[in-house]
Amino acid sequence: MSVQVWFAFMLACWVISISPGAGAIASMSSGLNYGFRHGYWNAIGLQVALGIQFLIVAAGVGVLFATTPWAFQVVKWFGVIYLLYLAYVQWQAPVESIQIRQEHKDKSAFALVLKGFVVNMSNPKAIVFLLAVLPQFLDLSRPQWLQYLIMAITMIMIDLIVMAGYTGLASKVLRLLRSPRQQKYLNRAFAVMFGCAALLLSVIQRSA
Repeated sequence: MSVQVWFAFMLACWVISISPGAGAIASMSSGLNYGFRHGYWNAIGLQVALGIQFLIVAAGVGVLFATTPWAFQVVKWFGVIYLLYLAYVQWQAPVESIQIRQEHKDKSAFALVLKGFVVNMSNPKAIVFLLAVLPQFLDLSRPQWLQYLIMAITMIMIDLIVMAGYTGLASKVLRLLRSPRQQKYLNRAFAVMFGCAALLLSVIQRSA
């Protein structure tokens, strides 16, 4: 992979990561509820799933998700249901729990990592997207595993930076909340965003 090709891939990664999606919403939700330092564990889970998705695509198993209707549909609808569950939890979150969670961190780091992992792993569009895009940056005359490794490290590092921004932004907003009404509205705004992400995921077809 030449420097020019890597630079083009890096720019594509920035665009992909900054584009709002379920991962960004989950990062903002975690930053809101737990602050930056604890909520950032969610971003780690997102990257673990992304790394596994890279392995799937590099191994060629991603073709299964792109060509087999039932496999794609199972993963897709699991993701829809999970996002709707997150929307329900966020909508029902008691307003006083925001400060309690930030101080006592009643949700473990492992639980936040698992949440991020499931959000990313249950999105089949990510695998289909990687399967469609990554080969365009491959130099078939050079070892492919090394190129996949470089691309995986590049995308994961950029996504960690972007998710840090989303998590940090939400954690800063948290400090501005003073009234229970403001806290309730913000919680429900995130619930609506999770619901919208579920709706968008539900209409994804195999050709996406």
